Amino acid sequence: MALIAAKKCRESFSELFDFYAPRVKSYMLRLGASDNEAEDLAQDVLVTVWRKADMYDRKQASVSTWIFRIARNRRIDRFRKASRPELDADEPMLRPPDIEQPDEALDRAQIEESVRAELAKLPHEQLELLQAAFYEGLSHSEIATRFGLPLGTVKSRIRLAFGRLRGQLEPGGTDA
Repeated sequence: MALIAAKKCRESFSELFDFYAPRVKSYMLRLGASDNEAEDLAQDVLVTVWRKADMYDRKQASVSTWIFRIARNRRIDRFRKASRPELDADEPMLRPPDIEQPDEALDRAQIEESVRAELAKLPHEQLELLQAAFYEGLSHSEIATRFGLPLGTVKSRIRLAFGRLRGQLEPGGTDA
């Protein structure tokens, strides 16, 4: 290591490579890498050893400990990178939303106003259950527990509220 660090001695590195490359590859295979990945990681580790040989400190660790620590860290880095999916620039969820056209904004505002008006017409016992389900995200059984009602009653009231809203909000709808 001293010759590699001080003089970038190719002959010393060749000996080090011949000795450690198969051992590092075997270590990578034991850590779950495929054969190709283990080979690639072993080469990557030993290239790192070549480039950073001057950072090796014999007072801190033996050569093998230092090399296998680099190998372990390299494997962890590879695993993390593989676990993190690559972001696709064309992914629709990553694009900003289209600018809403004025006529679409007006339509949406009118629909929201209609829904609010129809919600206000619902009986209180139906409205409070809808609010618990949709604003608070509670399940039917959670609503039943909170309001002390049988589960069937909760389901019936929510179904009746939807029927009434559908009847009023659908084109040509009448009171249900």
